[in-house]
Amino acid sequence: MQPSGPNAEQIAYWNEQTGPKWVRLQQRLDEMIGPLGQAGLDRVKPVPGERALDVGCGCGASALEIAERVGAEGSVLGLDISSVMLERAEARAREQGLGQARFLAADAQTHPFQEPRFDLVFSRFGVMFFSDPDAAFRNLHAALAPGGRLGFVCWQAVARNPWMLVPLSAAAPLLELPPPPSPEAPGPFAFADPDRVRRILASAGFEDVALEPLESEISLGGEASLEEAVAFVLDIGPTAAVLRDQPEPREAVTAAVRGALAPFARPDGVRLPCSAWVVTARRH
Repeated sequence: MQPSGPNAEQIAYWNEQTGPKWVRLQQRLDEMIGPLGQAGLDRVKPVPGERALDVGCGCGASALEIAERVGAEGSVLGLDISSVMLERAEARAREQGLGQARFLAADAQTHPFQEPRFDLVFSRFGVMFFSDPDAAFRNLHAALAPGGRLGFVCWQAVARNPWMLVPLSAAAPLLELPPPPSPEAPGPFAFADPDRVRRILASAGFEDVALEPLESEISLGGEASLEEAVAFVLDIGPTAAVLRDQPEPREAVTAAVRGALAPFARPDGVRLPCSAWVVTARRH
């Protein structure tokens, strides 16, 4: 996709910077956040024959899971702004023989859905990056068939997510941190406020809006050793973003992050608490 339209900055970011990293680290990332996506899908319960839309599908893990659940008589369209990630998703669908899964490079905020045909709109951490979430969810509401369901998983506040806060706090004294973004700015924690989520969805026309807390643990870099988890944190995520612009003193940052994560290292990975919302709603 060319970086244009209201989400041009996000399109550039997910194609030029982060998308290639997500492709390279796809297996580790799926091991990390896959269980949270599974919890969201278990809540909305895709069934055979349904037509689903997966928003911000990335490398395809949740879309392929939906494809398995809806079966050959159903279908799923994975939508994402990152063409490089969609290439990986398409390859995985071919490898698994899931012809009912299709993928499209498009912006869910502005894409002209031809008719209200989807039984389910789902997203695993893919809906927090819209420049105008009110417009985006109005568009997604219009894509749902009458009685259709919405379900997505999003992060609670960063203070409730030590998996991200602990390494960043360890690195902070050694780096010059940028000013914190507005709580409503596009980003991983844009939907941390449940009242904001309810307002956006109600304004878009959704009914029966519900947010269920999902308290769990996340394994940094998947089932990784301490050294692998440290390398992962310094390669992708907020700590990596700050370090990328301030390459010195990398050795000191690495040591600080290692020390902060060491107490969380277990045989099955470096595991820290995480908190998300499972959001559900429906179209009348």
